[in-house]
Amino acid sequence: MESIDLSGNGLNSSRIGLGTWAIGGWMWGGTDESESRRAIQSAPDRGITLIDTAPVYGFGRSEDIVGRAVAEGGIQDQVVLATKCALEWDDQGNVRRNASAQRIRQEADDSLRRLQTDVLDLLQVHWPDPNVDVRETAEAMAELKQAGKIRAVGVSNFTPVQMDQFKSIVNIDVAQNPYNLFEREIESDVLRWAEQNNTRLLAYGALCRGMLSGRMSVDRAFEGDDLRKTDPKFAQPRFEQYLSAVSELDKFAREHYGKTVLELAIRWILDVYPQSVALWGARRPDQIDAVAGVNGWALDSDARQAVINIIDRHVTDPVGPEFMAPPARDSA
Repeated sequence: MESIDLSGNGLNSSRIGLGTWAIGGWMWGGTDESESRRAIQSAPDRGITLIDTAPVYGFGRSEDIVGRAVAEGGIQDQVVLATKCALEWDDQGNVRRNASAQRIRQEADDSLRRLQTDVLDLLQVHWPDPNVDVRETAEAMAELKQAGKIRAVGVSNFTPVQMDQFKSIVNIDVAQNPYNLFEREIESDVLRWAEQNNTRLLAYGALCRGMLSGRMSVDRAFEGDDLRKTDPKFAQPRFEQYLSAVSELDKFAREHYGKTVLELAIRWILDVYPQSVALWGARRPDQIDAVAGVNGWALDSDARQAVINIIDRHVTDPVGPEFMAPPARDSA
């Protein structure tokens, strides 16, 4: 497994991380805790050392599961624990942004408790808050780092302007944004900023909520609170467009590399930006079995362009990930 130094100070991570949003169950139609713990504990055996979670994933449930799995599996020294802050929720599960210093301090302490650790390897501001000065948020993160509660600082879903303001107070080690073959909006701004500032990128949604797994069919139904019920990519006529692109991408990967579309999708992210980590969401151990197929090969620039050409031919009505953005407190 390829690795990367997340902070420039020896915080080494695999270039594929385990994403645990679905493990929390919320917005993913539930989860099986036993299977989730097994998936987490099996990650280091597959070379995956970064585990990315957040308080809002299941309203603390994902962090609880990660903390128990790491402790019970005795893998504390083998993993990098990354979590987030700056979202709040009520008893009805309504989520809003809150990046105030008080909220960040509270969430950091809650995350330390749930994850059963004395220090958070990476703490990321989950979403910028229009009601709070970015510099207040950055100062709170700087205080946590100075106090030894966090090792590295990250932001998620920030614009370059917001990152410039944040960086004037404390260095940004990691930027986490949606990035995959079907959602490439950050290439025009955030990715350029990361390159110019030597910032690592955590690409979330690397498989586009399962769309790029190669395992979906046009008649796939989503149950309960599964967010894909409201994701415009999974509604017709777009769903069929995206699935037709997946089919041709899978054919391309098999003919040229002996790989699957899933392996192609992850490899593409790693090759576009050498300072990137692709977050691979999974709820069961078997869902990360294909990790091994991502290593030991690469896509050159011609191949990457061929992949984009395939997508452009099939997806004539593309849509981004904007539907996932939580509201600000004053507009909820």
